[in-house]
Amino acid sequence: MSDSEPDEDLLSLLRQSLGISGEPSSKSPATEVLEGAQHIYHNSIDVALDTYGTKAAAAQIWRLMQEKSYSFKTWSEHSLHPKGKDEATANFIFLMDLLNFCFWSESLDPQQRFAVEYQGQRWTGYWSLVAAIHRALDEDIPITTPSFWINDTECTDDVLKHVFRSATPELIPLLDERMACIREAGRILMENFNGSVPQLIHQAKQSATALVNLLVINFPCFKDVATFEGRSVHFYKRAQIFVADLWAGFEGQDLGCFHDIDTITMFADYRIPQMLHSLGCLRYSPSLESRIRNLKELESRGSWEVQLRGCSIWCVELIRKEILRQHPKAEVNAILIDFFLYDTMKDREADAVETIPHHRTRSIWY
Repeated sequence: MSDSEPDEDLLSLLRQSLGISGEPSSKSPATEVLEGAQHIYHNSIDVALDTYGTKAAAAQIWRLMQEKSYSFKTWSEHSLHPKGKDEATANFIFLMDLLNFCFWSESLDPQQRFAVEYQGQRWTGYWSLVAAIHRALDEDIPITTPSFWINDTECTDDVLKHVFRSATPELIPLLDERMACIREAGRILMENFNGSVPQLIHQAKQSATALVNLLVINFPCFKDVATFEGRSVHFYKRAQIFVADLWAGFEGQDLGCFHDIDTITMFADYRIPQMLHSLGCLRYSPSLESRIRNLKELESRGSWEVQLRGCSIWCVELIRKEILRQHPKAEVNAILIDFFLYDTMKDREADAVETIPHHRTRSIWY
């Protein structure tokens, strides 16, 4: 082999380490999200896990999930989630999770916060994004088509502002960042994956962790990492939830089939820590709790925020293990626990029974 020729053995090893090699192996490529969460938990001084609270929460969560027959099929039951099992749905989910971040409002008045009117209803939070995508498609704006995102004459700032227009005076948070994410993702999909979301998915060879790795390696806006106590830690919230939404939306088949789906962790955002605290699983230091209750922002990738996110991931992992300890045949993973906790928290918010506000951080990561 000459110096100019690539070392195929070395390239093969590199591809395997990134999860983009040929056939899926028995050992999935690691995302190291869970390992990072454990490191944060062991070194956290402002967020702690309550062992008894976590065990009690596991029992409560499992009981309620059984009562509601909660499964990945619940995802498709919401009126706004796409129902198809085709490329259009994969494109929809990709855009949805590309922009699935930071919906909290500065306003304490629910009538003033950013909202999208669609099909006779006003949608807020995450659902405002999903409604906005549907509304754009109904208006014949090809907002889920990657080639459209890089069309400078058609996908202008004004068009995107129209897509995400609000029914209230408050604009969608981080609009400029969202537009940048759309254009960056469109360029990368066109250059590296022939503009095809299914091709991106197929390159992962039905490995959930490989798909997460493909996203964070190729798309800077998915590389959700931080440094804590001398170590790089991975969260990969939106990359992981893309895999989870594919799995749920396609009901584990075709583009949603992943042989290692249970390696995906919960999605570290601002809602799940709130719910875990309400359930008695998490405890905060007085200074951190005071800041959260007084609606003061936490710095993105700052120590407090990293502790909240990492300890939440580890807490859900312990809840998952406790459910399986009590019910060895239970079909449950961190994705279902996360989905259930999020839905429950949104129900509590609607009923005005929140016991603590969610923490406030502005970022594109969640």
